[in-house]
Amino acid sequence: MSNHLFPPQIKVAATYMRGGTSKGVFFRLLDLPAAAQVAGPARNALLLRVIGSPDAYGKQIDGMGGATSSTSKTVILSKSTQADHDVDYLFGQVAIDKPFVDWSGNCGNLTAAVGAFAISNGLIDGDRIPQNGVCTVRIWQANISKTIIAHVPITNGEVQETGDFELDGVTFPAAEVQIEFMNPAADEDGDGGSMFPTGNLVDVLDVPGIGSFNATMINAGIPTIFINAEDLGYTGTELQDDINSDNAALAKFETIRAYGAVRMGLISHIDEAASRQHTPKIAIVAKPKTYVSSSGKTVNADEIDLLVRALSMGKLHHAMMGTAAVAIGTAAAIPGTLVNLAAGGDTKDKIDAVRFGHPSGTLRVGAEASMVNGEWTVVKAIMSRSARVLMEGFVRVPAA
Repeated sequence: MSNHLFPPQIKVAATYMRGGTSKGVFFRLLDLPAAAQVAGPARNALLLRVIGSPDAYGKQIDGMGGATSSTSKTVILSKSTQADHDVDYLFGQVAIDKPFVDWSGNCGNLTAAVGAFAISNGLIDGDRIPQNGVCTVRIWQANISKTIIAHVPITNGEVQETGDFELDGVTFPAAEVQIEFMNPAADEDGDGGSMFPTGNLVDVLDVPGIGSFNATMINAGIPTIFINAEDLGYTGTELQDDINSDNAALAKFETIRAYGAVRMGLISHIDEAASRQHTPKIAIVAKPKTYVSSSGKTVNADEIDLLVRALSMGKLHHAMMGTAAVAIGTAAAIPGTLVNLAAGGDTKDKIDAVRFGHPSGTLRVGAEASMVNGEWTVVKAIMSRSARVLMEGFVRVPAA
């Protein structure tokens, strides 16, 4: 067969970055092929091919993905169209074994890399970048229409990436980037309704064939369903293999997630959950216990306020999704939620932080919650992450 029947590869400017405990391929919107500069099939097809999906082998060998939900991610950035913002941030979670890009939520971990990329790629006005100090980057999160503020360290006019800040789930230290998620709960007229879509801090979630469970369903950072670990037969100290090697357990979690998504008003029928894998998240919580993290380090019960294990894209996450951490911090600050009760039932408001244990170690997140006109509101949630450029240049994909 003659070679002219096969299209050549095209190359697209891109940067491969770590943000928090995730990795993704970052693009400037205007660097994408024209057809992919707008939402639709061409954009999805490009990102799927870049990442190496769908891959029936589940390995993403022929792409930039790392065969986990934490490493099958894409980001598109552009100068902001919103007043008083610097950059628009659009996140695409790429399925591994299906031809599907989920645009339904944010990635809190990669948020840590957005400011750095924007500064280094000419998306921030020069007069906003100090020679030395901290650059405040005002991010418009386009998936969920929310404001995020990133505080990026600058040295000699450039992003400082090295430092001594350690983040459990990331092997090497780096520079600390503080992230503020402003008004992280859903708007009254937004997708999913108010912060508590059912109107309750705790609901009984009936799941046919599995059981009935107390659940806190919250829309803050990302829609999340929290269930007590012991109600599902867990301790809250589980590591990835304890759950990810158990297909029956994964199927149970997915079924509970689907019924929770209907209850939260995110989908109208459980069958729709298959095409909305990124949201909502499902997590289990428990009171503090001493355990050994995935790195072999002991996490002592007196170091943490509670235990949390969360699933992302159908598998137990190796650490914690940044957006789910926002949900944890927010729920912990509101008396009576399952997260708050697992943390001891204290009123953790006014940016008082909660430290929780996850499979890779611990994470601290603060949230400012208050009651306004009988409704719980959260002004902001704050956490620290780090980010680093791993490679920059071009990705190549077949032109077809």
